Amino acid sequence: MDKTRRRATGRPRAFDADEALGRALLVFWERGYEGASLANLTEAMGISTASMYATFGNKEQLFRQALQRYDEGPSAYVVAALAAPTALDVATALLTGSVRTTTCPDQPHGCLGVQAALATGDAGREIRELLADWRNNGHTRIRERFQRAVDEGDLPPDADPGLLARYVHTLQAGIAVQAAGGVSGDELQELADAALRHWPVA
Repeated sequence: MDKTRRRATGRPRAFDADEALGRALLVFWERGYEGASLANLTEAMGISTASMYATFGNKEQLFRQALQRYDEGPSAYVVAALAAPTALDVATALLTGSVRTTTCPDQPHGCLGVQAALATGDAGREIRELLADWRNNGHTRIRERFQRAVDEGDLPPDADPGLLARYVHTLQAGIAVQAAGGVSGDELQELADAALRHWPVA
């Protein structure tokens, strides 16, 4: 069969894969990795299980793509925050971004990287490890930015970049958990502001 014939007889995809992935992201975000069943996912995506496997692979592969979408979308504030001019500006932007993202009324509350890792059993070990690496990478990026702040004299020479990064990263995770529990954005922003009142300056 020639190429023209194959194109003519080939069945076009009957759904928007990008839109379907966005819907899958919301399901994982709201229910976690383990709590998101194939039925939940395919119903939200508006496709059959066969179409899901053919387009995205299995559930784990679908989640990996959803996590990448999360990085490029709701979590994209991190890149801008790390580019802020001072370490205090970085910390402020990270915490403010966490509050805004985890309490936005148009999407699930909490953080995908935290929610999806909860109650992940042996079957989800690779996802648990993936999310641990994802969080560790976030900590590393913040630590490297704060190390630069020490080198440039923005932070005191005795400041511990690793400890400050862990402090901010832990606050972000705490904000996400509290947001998932229904704490308001205003209250969480007050918490974030209070946590940075004694930030070390050179």
